[in-house]
Amino acid sequence: MAAEMSGDAAVGALLTVLRISRVMERIDAGVSPQQYRMLKLIGAGGERSARLAEKLAVAKPTLTSTADSLVAAGLAVRQAEEGDRRVVRLCLTPAGQAAVQRADGAYGAWFSSLLEDTGRGAEILADLRLLDDSMTERRRARLEAGATDHAHNSAGQR
Repeated sequence: MAAEMSGDAAVGALLTVLRISRVMERIDAGVSPQQYRMLKLIGAGGERSARLAEKLAVAKPTLTSTADSLVAAGLAVRQAEEGDRRVVRLCLTPAGQAAVQRADGAYGAWFSSLLEDTGRGAEILADLRLLDDSMTERRRARLEAGATDHAHNSAGQR
């Protein structure tokens, strides 16, 4: 097993991640990082708002506010699902697709340059993929545990 990271080193790395987020907020990409994340997920295929909120790690009111701003800007539209009009999905408009492409370019160029400056870009990208995989696995386990708890609770109520 890899050597344990000291608490100070972990906090230092976390502060770097937070600094990257703050710098991204100042990049002129046409959309904010939060809007960008949402547009990328919407573009990957519409999902119900609860699932989208979870993937974005935001509360439903925050999701609704961000979605409202994207719809008002003409970057996304709400579409009722066939067969169940209660289910509404967000879909990108052509303007939203163009906004994603512009933001991909702006954010991608900045981050690529930053990685290039380290001389270890490929290694860092591989490590970031590992972190992403770990977060995805934790989310999956949490969802499975919640489903199991829900099933046990439902069975106990019968």
